[in-house]
Amino acid sequence: MHNKLINITKIFTFDSAHKLENYEGDCKYLHGHTYKLEVTVSGRTDYRGMVIDFNDLKKIIKEKIINKLDHKYLNDIFDFNTTCENLIVWIFKELDEDLKTENYYLKKIRLWETPTSYAELGRDEFYHEG
Repeated sequence: MHNKLINITKIFTFDSAHKLENYEGDCKYLHGHTYKLEVTVSGRTDYRGMVIDFNDLKKIIKEKIINKLDHKYLNDIFDFNTTCENLIVWIFKELDEDLKTENYYLKKIRLWETPTSYAELGRDEFYHEG
């Protein structure tokens, strides 16, 4: 049919609590967020006309990320400061292998901490040294 490289994105939400270490501001105290996670996969369509089945993508994200973080206290889970920036690196590491085949790969993720603030990490940035 065609051989175009296509990006597809699935969006998830989860609720978590945390507090920031080494921070002077309100976020040093226990508080929560409804995070919004956008996962973008890039690839060429298969015989069905799909890059990846959205249901398969949903299953991977729920198993690897949502089930581990939803309604959890993040400081009990991680040994790093639970900033949006640190969380997005962890999420990318968790998903990269499961979303890499000869037909598609994890292109980028965006993690919204609030309705007006997010961090974004793409494949090029993740593998860039420096």
